[in-house]
Amino acid sequence: MLASLKALLTSVVDYAGLFPPAKLDLRQAMENYVQDSASPYAWMLNRFVIPISRLSEFAELLSAFSLKHWSLSVILSGLQSEIDQVRSLNIGNKVAIAALEFSPLSPSAIERVLPDLPVGVEAFFEIPFNSDLKPYLKVLRHTSAAAKIRTGGATIDAFPSVTQLSQCIFSFAEAQVPFKATAGLHHPLPAQYPLTSEPDSPATLMHGFLNVATLAALVYWQKVTPTEALELLQASSNTFQFKQNSICWRDRYIDILEIEAARQHFFRSFGSCSFQEPVNDLKHIFNW
Repeated sequence: MLASLKALLTSVVDYAGLFPPAKLDLRQAMENYVQDSASPYAWMLNRFVIPISRLSEFAELLSAFSLKHWSLSVILSGLQSEIDQVRSLNIGNKVAIAALEFSPLSPSAIERVLPDLPVGVEAFFEIPFNSDLKPYLKVLRHTSAAAKIRTGGATIDAFPSVTQLSQCIFSFAEAQVPFKATAGLHHPLPAQYPLTSEPDSPATLMHGFLNVATLAALVYWQKVTPTEALELLQASSNTFQFKQNSICWRDRYIDILEIEAARQHFFRSFGSCSFQEPVNDLKHIFNW
């Protein structure tokens, strides 16, 4: 395993098996998370994503699983009652709420929520990719909170264009606001893929998580121009060079310390309803 690739992808996948297109029942999603946590690729696995409305059911099922530590990312709508529920939650010492993810809120609503966030818990606020980012980033800048950008979904129009995605990443970096991505990043490299596993599913161009993660690191260190960024997001594997302690794209270079810093302080993770799909594609590309 190349150290540079491991730095780029450690704890990068927030497992969201409850959500489309997988839409698993909670027990099956929990079983998958336990199995993936014991796999040779568990180093890529991060949090278990769950709506706050399912936490009671989660607590009831918990005793059926032997996993010693559950790291949860809880989806909220922004209601004060939900935040109070998170604060008072006591599921047991096997479970830690590591992050909160908020459905789209207005900038003013985000501003009202920020003071009530639990200390030590990451908070991600979803920003629609077709919105004016400035008022959102003005609110999030100089806080400990982060942005969340949707990179796909169940319909073709849920996928941002290369230009929209690139502009978001540059805007987040300029505002010094970390971000995570969600949906649509099942594959390492961009290509046409079907939206679902149904035989008649329409296909669309999906972004690659290797491209997004590499671009985020280069943008964080100001090593790529906006024009180059558009090309990088569309790049295939033969334009990347993954070395033991560095990653190169064309003549752009980031070393392992830069990669680790960009992951820690800027590109935090991406949500995916499948863990096996990203892993299987990587195994094919890198002959793991």
